Amino acid sequence: MRYSIDHKSAVPLHVQAENLLRQLIAEEQYQNGKNIPNEVDLAEMLGISRTTLRIAINKLVFEGLLIRKKRAGTKVAPGAVSSKSNNWLSFSQEMKLRGIPIRNFELHVSWEVPDKNLASFFNISMDTPVLKMQRLRGRTEEPFVLFISYFHPRVGVSPDDDFKRPLYELLEQEHGTIASLSKEEISAMGATELIAAKLLVPEGSPILFRKRFVYDQAEKPIEYNVGYYKADSFIYTVESTR
Repeated sequence: MRYSIDHKSAVPLHVQAENLLRQLIAEEQYQNGKNIPNEVDLAEMLGISRTTLRIAINKLVFEGLLIRKKRAGTKVAPGAVSSKSNNWLSFSQEMKLRGIPIRNFELHVSWEVPDKNLASFFNISMDTPVLKMQRLRGRTEEPFVLFISYFHPRVGVSPDDDFKRPLYELLEQEHGTIASLSKEEISAMGATELIAAKLLVPEGSPILFRKRFVYDQAEKPIEYNVGYYKADSFIYTVESTR
């Protein structure tokens, strides 16, 4: 595979290098224990400095995806792909891997005027409409999660898009926007009247509430998402390594 850096892109060079290294890590030849190209050759091939390349490599070493040993070179860590490949799976893809069939009970798309917090996150004026997508999803017999997403206007999504497709696949293939970074806040709450009606639970029932702030490769915001999960139907798992 041929790798290249776009020096005219707004995406920082070290971020582009990091993303290319993540692709390289997934290649079978490097999964089999072969050293990745050394820093001198790789930096020359990409047309960047060794310092810039080292920033990207250091991050992946810190994440446990690469192993670097003095005089032995840099190799892909065992299990690196499987431990990171689920990061940007859509909800439907993740459920498919778990063997859980998913049904969309509701899907609504509309233009909304952002409130103060949303406008601040997107760094837009409060009179700039944003696209809102609301999906009620769950197993075939009953819903267990309500998702509400808002998209930055520059992404270019519209009500004509096929939101039945995996979301991040849609953003990448149709709009050239790659979701690269997610920041999340998770808390507990009691179901409001509206949420209770959607999830078919009594008002005040325990709900897992998750906010997700999604950024592109240049760390510019692209999506603000909230999810309301039935507490007895979903376990939110976070895996960390050191």
